[in-house]
Amino acid sequence: MNLYMQAIVGGGLIGLSAALLLLFSGRVAGVSGILGNVVVGAWGSRAWRVYFLIGLLAAPLVYWLLGIPAPHVDMAANSLILLAGVLVGFGARLGAGCTSGHGVCGISNLSWRSLVATLTFMGAGALTVYIMRHGVA
Repeated sequence: MNLYMQAIVGGGLIGLSAALLLLFSGRVAGVSGILGNVVVGAWGSRAWRVYFLIGLLAAPLVYWLLGIPAPHVDMAANSLILLAGVLVGFGARLGAGCTSGHGVCGISNLSWRSLVATLTFMGAGALTVYIMRHGVA
């Protein structure tokens, strides 16, 4: 399976899972909110969130079992990846939502706040890639 097909299938599965979660439970599939509520929520409302997160973490295992090559990650940059993850998590909580909550669920629900948030983080990401690739910094 080529990289474009992986992206199409992955995007379709993300959309389908977000739609099914909203349809059957009335909940939005915002990963930062799901993770945050696992930490502070009561177990009754926490169980489905734990299962959701286990499903996210199981995806690389499924790739491996099916023999699908995963995208390459430079493991030499682990500390930078960890710092980036912490900053993204902080930004997601500060912005009252993450890429999945705003970009997938919020825009599909026609939320102006989500549209602005998505344009902001996509613009910041594009600017970061430009700076990193062209050595502007």
